[in-house]
Amino acid sequence: GTAVARWLANNNLPTKIVASPDPALDGTGWDDAGLTVRRGAATGDDLISVTTTLAGIAETGTLMVTATPDNPYTLNFLPDTHIAVLDAGTIVGGYEEAWARLRRNGEKGGDLPRAVALITGPSRSSDIERIVTIGVHGPRRLHIVLVGKADGEKTR
Repeated sequence: GTAVARWLANNNLPTKIVASPDPALDGTGWDDAGLTVRRGAATGDDLISVTTTLAGIAETGTLMVTATPDNPYTLNFLPDTHIAVLDAGTIVGGYEEAWARLRRNGEKGGDLPRAVALITGPSRSSDIERIVTIGVHGPRRLHIVLVGKADGEKTR
């Protein structure tokens, strides 16, 4: 909670956020950080969202996020600012490893989510007269909060 609050303050952004109901975000100290938090899906009125991620892909700096009851899809696209919480232990080398994390039951699939998004930065488009516009198809800002430690990393 404090890392999110500090980043919001440093960027002069509001402290009212909508966060994923994912239990991984429970106990993060939102109240102690001075944030007003609603848990659930985003609406058109929400300016800032906080979500969890399934994996970080080192090869391209991409986040893999899924649409599940614990991580409503609207959180990734409706608010102007998307804050993604990435567990260092879920960072993989390439896309193949990220897809393997998604397939809990190997190649058979198992319980696949309704949707998967690969996010490599704020939404950008050059569709209109080749002028780059930020925020056309999603958030204008993406901030990643890295938590935990990588697999095999020693505690210092």
